[in-house]
Amino acid sequence: MIDVNAVVDKRAEIAEDVVIGPFSVIGAHVKIGSGTVIGPHVVIKGPVSIGKDNRIYQFSSIGEDPQDKKYAAEVTRLEIGDRNVIREFTTMHRGTKQDRSLTQIGSDNLFMAYTHVAHDCIVGNHVIMANGASLAGHVHLGNHAILGGFTLVHQFTQIGQFSFSAMGSAITQDVPPFVMVGGSPTRPHGINSVGMERNGISPEAIRLIRKSYKILYKTNARLEDAIEEMEDIAGECTELSIMVSFLRNVTRGILR
Repeated sequence: MIDVNAVVDKRAEIAEDVVIGPFSVIGAHVKIGSGTVIGPHVVIKGPVSIGKDNRIYQFSSIGEDPQDKKYAAEVTRLEIGDRNVIREFTTMHRGTKQDRSLTQIGSDNLFMAYTHVAHDCIVGNHVIMANGASLAGHVHLGNHAILGGFTLVHQFTQIGQFSFSAMGSAITQDVPPFVMVGGSPTRPHGINSVGMERNGISPEAIRLIRKSYKILYKTNARLEDAIEEMEDIAGECTELSIMVSFLRNVTRGILR
């Protein structure tokens, strides 16, 4: 299952059914789970843990040193979950000791060609990053978020679940869950109702999120006042409670 032209360090832990293509290089302290397929010309540098049934395409660079001038060869990690598709020329870097020494990728994500996940990022599950989308360091990207092609995300930014960015968005502040952003400069443009419907979120929850969006973006209310008003209508709506919790913990202000 390992091509004779691949280079695999003896200290790597490779499940028996892993496929590794020609001219790929698997370094020390790399762990690859069952069912994963590594294409040709892939470089994986440990410490890296890769789960089951992932597909990594040619010319990807996984687990390389962080692009951070403070990095001084400390031992840091990259963890990747299960069933991810990582397309051509994708780059994913390990963490830094200034954060948790860990870059963390969830499961069932699609990273299209030329995407970049920088050091110390946390990426959830069922995320799509379209071609050329890039995360700077320390970004948190929530479940089911979609980043359009060539979206650029500023370091330390949080992007909530089910959010959506249009092609070429430059995201410099936190994006609340369920919100769509786009344009130049990048601004909010409604809620991701289609994404929510496709994933079984109830019409009532979508109605409350749409109402909360209007409170947040259409009334010129201060953020604190908007949050209080949203709490008043949240009731037992789990999705709206998630949105309120996100807003109470923003790190860079929200994109408005």
